[in-house]
Amino acid sequence: MGLLTELRDSISRVVDRMFSDAEPRRIGIYGPPNAGKTTLANRIARDWTGDAVGPESHIPHETRRARRKENVEIERNGKKVTIDIVDTPGVTTKVDYKEFLDHDMEKDDAVRRSREATEGVAEAMHWLREDVDGVVYVLDSTEDPFTQVNTMLIGIIESQDLPVLIFANKTDLEESNVQRISNAFPQHETVPLSALEGNNMDEVYDKIAEYFG
Repeated sequence: MGLLTELRDSISRVVDRMFSDAEPRRIGIYGPPNAGKTTLANRIARDWTGDAVGPESHIPHETRRARRKENVEIERNGKKVTIDIVDTPGVTTKVDYKEFLDHDMEKDDAVRRSREATEGVAEAMHWLREDVDGVVYVLDSTEDPFTQVNTMLIGIIESQDLPVLIFANKTDLEESNVQRISNAFPQHETVPLSALEGNNMDEVYDKIAEYFG
């Protein structure tokens, strides 16, 4: 029995080293503008590293270049998973500079921001097709999920055969309707949360470890 126990422990140590030395999995955070992607990225990064990924804003397209936080180690139920968080620009079919004028932005700044946001959409699509190992898809649970962008992106993710979790964000708001998101994409698991308030983050981390570990 002693020899068998030593053999089992030796194998266990080898397996642990194999997984600990594995490359972190690149997890892209995708979704439409203002769904709370950067707020979620910052929540995860701060909870596990103490650092933030990028600035947050109520103005659309605050994130116009993909930002990456490497080697975020999440431990759940005795299991560790190491991921690189890729916070991507919000994807939309059209970026109109006029929407930024409603936020007291000068026209030149609005035009520049719209151009950068358009370039950011192209960059996000490149990451999706070439450089991510899994996707966290963030939706604003107060908004209708049945949009061309959401349908297109979920379809691309599925065609890439990438593991995907759908996060129904902003559950702290009265208008939140998580079931509507679940009904829109029943083929994927939907996890409710409020990235801003930190609500239900335990389940978020459990699912990240389960899907991407």
